[in-house]
Amino acid sequence: MSRTLLHVKERTIHAALFASALVSVVTTLGIVWVLFQESIAFFSHVSPVEFFFGTRWAPMFEPRSYGVLPLIGGTVLVAGGALFFAVPIGLASSIYLSEYASPWVRSILKPVLEVLAGIPTVVYGYFALTFVTPYVLRPLFPQTEIFNAASAALVVGVMIIPTISSLCDDAFRAVPRSLREAAYALSATRLEVSTRVVVPAAMSGVVAAVLLALARAIGETMAVALAAGMTPKLTLNPLTSVQTLTGYIVQVSLGDTPAGTIEYQTIFAVGLTLFLITLAINLIAQRVLHHFREAYE
Repeated sequence: MSRTLLHVKERTIHAALFASALVSVVTTLGIVWVLFQESIAFFSHVSPVEFFFGTRWAPMFEPRSYGVLPLIGGTVLVAGGALFFAVPIGLASSIYLSEYASPWVRSILKPVLEVLAGIPTVVYGYFALTFVTPYVLRPLFPQTEIFNAASAALVVGVMIIPTISSLCDDAFRAVPRSLREAAYALSATRLEVSTRVVVPAAMSGVVAAVLLALARAIGETMAVALAAGMTPKLTLNPLTSVQTLTGYIVQVSLGDTPAGTIEYQTIFAVGLTLFLITLAINLIAQRVLHHFREAYE
């Protein structure tokens, strides 16, 4: 009887776990279905060549134009700037936490650093508008516009620092102690051990952390919409207003665009573009992890 009851419990747990996994799969398939369904209706009116290679985005005004490159350019400008700011800081902080910090310092600094990930993104957006632009950027670059890509990149960079730092720290601490001791036995300094032994050994984790942070930066919405503005412009100047893929989705979703119109369907076409970019980043991350993964006995 007890064995039968144990078997029933195991089957119940197995079914519950399978249902949980199935919910995730079904949700993802539902999202993909909605995106593709509405996007197909959009591309029945707009050429994919015009959409993916056009340099002017103006779906709400005459003459209408549906080139998504300005939105992609704004997204790349903000996300690239965020990585440029966050990767050195996140990598340096993770090296300090794993190789230099004492246990009690680590127990204080790591939770404080991870608090940055818990701050609402809308707060970062207003912080960029009220502090970063007027007190950081404009004293250095007087031509900075009120809404600009640089301030958005800075606050998004602050947001993704905990992601890079935490994942890199875990990767560094997973490196076997024997590698460090072997390097010290060869008279290597702590800095040499950290940069020439630990970091290369944990390279798969570092690359994965950077790519995941990039995906987070690309998908950021409110902070970018508030700080970068809503001017779809294909430019490399970070001091001017731009619009990102997520920023456009916010703009149109909050408006009075009638459902079923081509203007409404642009939301799903842009969302599909964002989905494909994020999917590509995740696939690249998986390939990189497979390429750089090191196996330690």
